[in-house]
Amino acid sequence: MPGTPLALDQIDLALLTALTEHPRAGDLELSRLTQVARATVQSRLRRLTDAGVIADWDPTLDVAAAGFEVQAYVTLEISQGALDEVARDLAVIPQVLEAYVTTGSYDVLCRVATRSHPELQATLVRIDQSSSVVRSTSVMVLSVLIAPRVLPLLASADVAPSRRAPAYRQD
Repeated sequence: MPGTPLALDQIDLALLTALTEHPRAGDLELSRLTQVARATVQSRLRRLTDAGVIADWDPTLDVAAAGFEVQAYVTLEISQGALDEVARDLAVIPQVLEAYVTTGSYDVLCRVATRSHPELQATLVRIDQSSSVVRSTSVMVLSVLIAPRVLPLLASADVAPSRRAPAYRQD
């Protein structure tokens, strides 16, 4: 991931919006949706991908719909200097979906998902068995209030006008 953030313009934002709303659309369809030339779509997608703005092309998976309806956030206080060890320990637990290093009272924030409450308890016990974990606290997710989203944030930023006029012909 590059160190310098990419400045987005109106065409970039329109392309990201179209791609988010129509994730299976190809370059030609994205061209129609954004009213820019297909070559522009291709070059912009390449630039956005190279800059890390488009992080991957994976489908968005819903773990609850796949049967893992019990979800929780787990905060971990870990031993001094044990970040690499706890990362290795968490990586082998499939129920740990993601983990972040944080500031504050705890060192790591994890999101876990399981099929049942007993499986959640077993997962929490397994996390606590790491010799690097000093203390853990868990909070169960009852429902999703705001689903993960990025477009409102991007749209709220000062978006530069596009550097050139769209080369889209309407027939």
